[in-house]
Amino acid sequence: MRVEEFTYALPDSSIAQEAIEPRHDSRLLDTRDLSDHRFIDLASLLRSGDLVVVNETRVRAARLTGTRRQTGGSVELLILSEGRGGLWEALARPARRLRPGVIIDFEGLTATVVDGPREGMVVVDLEAPDVESAIAAAGEVPLPPYFQGTLEDSSRYQTMFARNTGSAAAPTAGLHFTPEVVRALDEAGVAMATVDLHVGIDTFRPITTHEVEGHRMHSEWCAVPEATAAAVREARRSGGRVVAVGTTVVRALESFADEEGLVLATQGLTELFLKPGDPFRVVDGLVTNFHVPGSTLVVLVAAFMGPRWREAYRTALERGYRFLSFGDAMYAER
Repeated sequence: MRVEEFTYALPDSSIAQEAIEPRHDSRLLDTRDLSDHRFIDLASLLRSGDLVVVNETRVRAARLTGTRRQTGGSVELLILSEGRGGLWEALARPARRLRPGVIIDFEGLTATVVDGPREGMVVVDLEAPDVESAIAAAGEVPLPPYFQGTLEDSSRYQTMFARNTGSAAAPTAGLHFTPEVVRALDEAGVAMATVDLHVGIDTFRPITTHEVEGHRMHSEWCAVPEATAAAVREARRSGGRVVAVGTTVVRALESFADEEGLVLATQGLTELFLKPGDPFRVVDGLVTNFHVPGSTLVVLVAAFMGPRWREAYRTALERGYRFLSFGDAMYAER
């Protein structure tokens, strides 16, 4: 499959540059019949017995600005994830001169480059009495590079479910949820459950190979709790649908799926890259934003929906839906 099969023309005017309030006033396209709704109406698109699964990851204040100790030059690191031996992966700018041994000083935190740079990435050893606390104190929440607007409060880039710090970007489909949406789902007999997937570098990286099959996903840590595995079993038993809120939830559930459409309660790393032709064993419905052309996220949506994804995207563009992280959403079924 050529990457060009998953691209489309996205005008700058369609990229959301503000975060609307209240969150649930964003638009929601029902791709089954291409009808227009507001996100507050999500419950009306579902039915009693369905299960909605959200990602409870929290975005780390991962954008750090410091200086090279040797030269005083400015360096920006975007901390991605902690790896083996307590070392951390990070995107660096500028990365070209960050060779092993280079020391970068931040406020209350020191980074020593131990590997790289490779494709703009470095591996660093972070030193502080409490590394996570030091990152939180020195860093800023990293907003998407295509978002040129401003947020009065960085918490607007966190979902209402955010609990476990570890992501470099928000699971954006969850940004539309408010207590009012959750209450409406509960009143409609729709259950809710959580997974935890720490969003990593593939949110930032386009597919650089000519063929989709040549792209390698970087690993991301995820976990499915026992309560969620039990909720999936109950939905299956009662004939309900499993509705994933965002592509991260799809990947978490499908990474630990069995042949019967159930999910195992476990945790670990996943490199799952869902492409057209791959099976979906757990997820029946998907709530998701409109994604960057030619990205792994569009490939996943195409794998889930089939060729109808193009009609959905074309309709959304024609009707003035807002795209990408702070944009509107759609509901699709497998």
